[in-house]
Amino acid sequence: MDAIIVKSFVRSLLSLTLIVVLNSCLDTTKKTNDQDSEATIYPSDVIPFMDEWKILLGDGTHRDTLMNYAKKDFFYVANDGKQDWVVYKTPNSGITSRTSSNTRTELGQKKHWTPEIGGKLTGTLKVMHVSTSGDARVAASYSVVVGQIHSDEGHENEPIKIFYKKFPGHTKGSVFWNYEINTEGDNSKRWDYSTAVWGHDMSVVGSDSKTYPEEPKDGIEIGEKFSYEINVYEGIMYLTFKSEGHETKTFTKNLLKSDFSKKSDIPQQIWTLYAAIGRDGVERENAYAGEIQYFKQGAYNQTNGKSPEENIVWSTGSETYNGDIAKQYANGSYTEVWFKEATVGEGTAPNK
Repeated sequence: MDAIIVKSFVRSLLSLTLIVVLNSCLDTTKKTNDQDSEATIYPSDVIPFMDEWKILLGDGTHRDTLMNYAKKDFFYVANDGKQDWVVYKTPNSGITSRTSSNTRTELGQKKHWTPEIGGKLTGTLKVMHVSTSGDARVAASYSVVVGQIHSDEGHENEPIKIFYKKFPGHTKGSVFWNYEINTEGDNSKRWDYSTAVWGHDMSVVGSDSKTYPEEPKDGIEIGEKFSYEINVYEGIMYLTFKSEGHETKTFTKNLLKSDFSKKSDIPQQIWTLYAAIGRDGVERENAYAGEIQYFKQGAYNQTNGKSPEENIVWSTGSETYNGDIAKQYANGSYTEVWFKEATVGEGTAPNK
């Protein structure tokens, strides 16, 4: 009798063990391989529009489905003690896209459109870190792009890139936006015209590699919240920037008719900033008219390990630790941007 009871008990125990193992396997398959098992909140829980996007991460990972997806150290959720934020983090050196030397953890809009059709992107964010290494003479040093429009044909240029830049040792950084000309002819002559929002524009650089310009009085601090809206409606780009304690700034740019189609139209900023690399192109008269566009948002790190002697505007000479991401994160060679709100959709008539 005792032997029968023991056998029955063993069979029951084996059955229970099998059930537990099977359930554990099922739970494992439900989780994304890239997601830390301790994380329970995904970026798509914080900002629900993730089904509108794909993503490229700073380690070269591509992902087309972002609902219930995260990846430790690149794309995840953090809480600042008050609320959850979506974190975009990327090193100075990693694996990036075919059109850039700079790494990114950045969303790419799935839906494409032309300026005539239009679209709108909004974001509320705070920049938590930019690279602490770089050459102060280089305009792109210590900066990150947090939102942009990218062309998907022709030269694949960018009608807008929104930057945050802070020099080492400064408390406040600058927010500015760049318009890249849709070059007539040879795109090697392209350039960006930079407009300050708060603080300096991109052309304000150091007098030598280690000397920084004056800190902007009206700048934005690391960890200080601001928001932007890019609204393209009937070919006109309407921009709005807001931050508590700062003046709201608005700008308008025609994407169908160029302001820079003749040599005499080239601003002095360009002659000064780009003289060393010989970029003095003009833009086609109809600018980006009829050209397919899409939005991007996140952390597009503008620092890289390329020598400033190659390109004094874009090659920042930043420390990359031979591409070792863990060492870059440990030594300040990365950028990190947090978003708490964002929307994407159709362009709307201004003031509505």
